[in-house]
Amino acid sequence: MKRRSVPLAILFTIITLGLYGLYWFVCLTNDTNSLAKSKTAGGVMALVFSVITLGLYSFYWIYMLGVKDGEISGNGSRGALYLVLCFFGLGFLLAPILTQNTLNNAIERNVASY
Repeated sequence: MKRRSVPLAILFTIITLGLYGLYWFVCLTNDTNSLAKSKTAGGVMALVFSVITLGLYSFYWIYMLGVKDGEISGNGSRGALYLVLCFFGLGFLLAPILTQNTLNNAIERNVASY
């Protein structure tokens, strides 16, 4: 697990026409699975499930991303918030950004504790 720059991730996603976004999706899923108590499918399987279900699995993924984000940050579940953001068209953009920020903070806390 490594710290990722959110602005660079967004820029690379735009430059690669979404391919880096798929990579980020996989990494974000694997990183949150490794730090949170709640576990979901691994990154590649989550991507496959999203494709097979024509995006329906993505809503479950977003919800669980919020749950795992809350577990990692210790602030309580954000799953419902992330789903509500999806209904306004912002969830699939803001949820990974917020979760990556939480992961970066967790990585900094672990480095500082050594």
